[in-house]
Amino acid sequence: MMKDESVEKQSLPDLLRKQEKGTTVYHPVFYRLNNLADKNKLETLLQSSPSVTIHDELISQLQELIKTKNPKVRLSTTELDNGVVAHLGMVPPEEYGVWVYYPWSHKLIHLLDEEEFIEVRTNRNQYKITVAERDQLGKLKIGVVGLSVGRTIAITLAMERGFGEIRLADFDLLELTNLNRIQAGVYQLGLSKAISAAREIAEIDPFLKCVCFTEGLTEENMARFFQEGGKLNILVEECDGLDIKIRCRQMAKALQIPVVMQLNDRGMLDVERFDLEPERALLHGLIDHLDVSRIKDLTNEQKIPYLLPMIGTETISSKLKASMIEVGQSISSWPQLASSVVLGGALTADVCRRIALDQYHESGRYFVDFEDLVGDKNNASLQNHIPADTERELTELEMQEMIDCSGVQPDKNQLALTQEQIIDLVSAAIAAPSGGNAQPWKWFVSGNNLFLFHDRIRSVSLLDYADTASHIGLGAATENLILKAHSMNLEVFLKHFLPGKDKLVAMFRFYSKDKTPQDLPVEPHAVDDLASVIFLRSTNRKIGTRKPIDEQILKEIRDAVRTIPGAGLHFLQKPDDLERCGEIIASVERIRLLHTVGHTNFVNEIRWTREEAERTRDGVDLETVDLTPSEHIGFLMARHNDVIKHLNNWKGGRAFENLARKSVAAASCLGLVTMPSYGPEFFFQGGRAVQRAWLTANKRRISFQPVSPCTFFFSRLIQGKGAGLNPETQMELKKLRTSFETLFPLPPPVGEIFLFRLSLADQMEIKSLRRLLEDVLVIK
Repeated sequence: MMKDESVEKQSLPDLLRKQEKGTTVYHPVFYRLNNLADKNKLETLLQSSPSVTIHDELISQLQELIKTKNPKVRLSTTELDNGVVAHLGMVPPEEYGVWVYYPWSHKLIHLLDEEEFIEVRTNRNQYKITVAERDQLGKLKIGVVGLSVGRTIAITLAMERGFGEIRLADFDLLELTNLNRIQAGVYQLGLSKAISAAREIAEIDPFLKCVCFTEGLTEENMARFFQEGGKLNILVEECDGLDIKIRCRQMAKALQIPVVMQLNDRGMLDVERFDLEPERALLHGLIDHLDVSRIKDLTNEQKIPYLLPMIGTETISSKLKASMIEVGQSISSWPQLASSVVLGGALTADVCRRIALDQYHESGRYFVDFEDLVGDKNNASLQNHIPADTERELTELEMQEMIDCSGVQPDKNQLALTQEQIIDLVSAAIAAPSGGNAQPWKWFVSGNNLFLFHDRIRSVSLLDYADTASHIGLGAATENLILKAHSMNLEVFLKHFLPGKDKLVAMFRFYSKDKTPQDLPVEPHAVDDLASVIFLRSTNRKIGTRKPIDEQILKEIRDAVRTIPGAGLHFLQKPDDLERCGEIIASVERIRLLHTVGHTNFVNEIRWTREEAERTRDGVDLETVDLTPSEHIGFLMARHNDVIKHLNNWKGGRAFENLARKSVAAASCLGLVTMPSYGPEFFFQGGRAVQRAWLTANKRRISFQPVSPCTFFFSRLIQGKGAGLNPETQMELKKLRTSFETLFPLPPPVGEIFLFRLSLADQMEIKSLRRLLEDVLVIK
């Protein structure tokens, strides 16, 4: 016989590229051999498909049926065999029941027919589910939207036979990353999630009806999903699409269909009984304040305010909170665990059954948190331990005692200020900036002198090593007071850092111009024009876009700083330099937030609501921070100590760098105020220089924002020899310090006082508030 040359041998790659077709099939085929047509079709199938695997365990099923019908009797093997023969009668075993063919697996299974199959398969449900309840459940139509989590719910419902028909909607295909929580074999990769779930249900119970919506739930097919073939009895919503989450609830509400949702975290279960409460607000009213009609046209960022109330940012687990911060950094999506998904399947199936059987009638949000229910009762070791703060608020008696010990003598030439003048002066002083808007000052009028105190309880923080940040704020307040005094035609004598008590910062005496002693070193009038900007000054955290600032304006700012003896100002303007410094600033921000004390300081300084800001009148109002919705989520998640613990364990937290990096990327330039050396006096005078720079910039409509945590950390690293920092943090800071020195090559012992960014951005609508005068001023 001649070889057929036309038939070419296929290569292994070609053979491997062959894939099974017909992957949309999910309905089994039934053959009842007492029906001649079915018998002929099955014969044709077996002859044309020799690869079909036949599985015939009918006899064992019949034995189970016999046992089920005789629960009082313990039947022997012989009695069971005789019972099967009697039950079959004259019917050949191969013709009894039904042969079920699964086209996707090429398996042919011999089963009891529907009625007997159901009786045997659900026998172990009795009496947790009675026969009457089983039959009632068998009439249910349940819809499941979203099958990453919804698949387990659907399978659990199928195992309990909690429905007669199930509609499965998901547009997605199975991927390898799904297999950490979806019970499916690797051979199903690339298969529709809906079809995969429908096939598994059919393999559990071929008599259950499945309808797949492989395009997912859409505006176009939603009416069919809810009503075609009969209205749904229950909707299980587990989809990712925000617009569909809302839209399907709107339709469920209109059709009075209850909705059940499982979050897959802390065993959270959500129930909305629109069947019993047709006027009930969607999602328990959590999104009533939002315009749901706009959702479809929103970007992912814009959808976040709708998503937050749905998931409950305050009630999700600490690991999920921390994971949300890591999305887009070290992970690509939210984590989900099989154990949580399986728990959710159990909870949802249970609630759906009880809703259907009229055993549960309420709406609500519930938690079955295993870590809380089954966990160490004493987990104090897991908490962050912050050393107790030994500081307490300064009292009037303490301040008076420090004044009495100061050795200050009265001057017959000084003015006795009126109460109105004192109020005007101190009101201007407390309009000054301070780290975290802590406002670490108290003012005390004794005799004709005005004293400034450092109220340390308000400023102790990781960034305030040796009170450096506080001295800057106290210096800025001093500058404001002197500018205001000059605008009131008053001369000012300043004596600062009086001996004996470090909390007594400065003493001020005031003179009229014509009665000022010739030899008295009163404060010069170098920048008196800045007094008009005191109450206009603001921190502008709006990002803006990078635009160059006129060199003349930068010169004016630099000149204003230099009016303080020894003060200097160094600008970074080159894009490459700004980018490098931005990385340093961003890295330090991450270090600060991941540090136990630094994180506590951050949480305590933020005013998380406008109501809190108005009540405390200090701290940083969150509304003054230019955040995208996703960044806002990050701030909310970052409030919790256990979140920071997780991020540290994972070596994560890079997301904390993003806002600082973005802020510097939009800066026109960065400025560093310096003084000849370190020490309280230099930081105090440096604070005055900073305020002159700030007021000058704002006067010229230039936005000003501090970005100085890195200089404060470097002070702790160098001057404090790394006090309070672990070796790993010190090592990272040393590397950042080396990079910083290449950008600002300052000769020692020059002290770096304050780093800030200048930009051209829209004005802030909201300014941080100041404490009331009666809280900071004592007049004796």
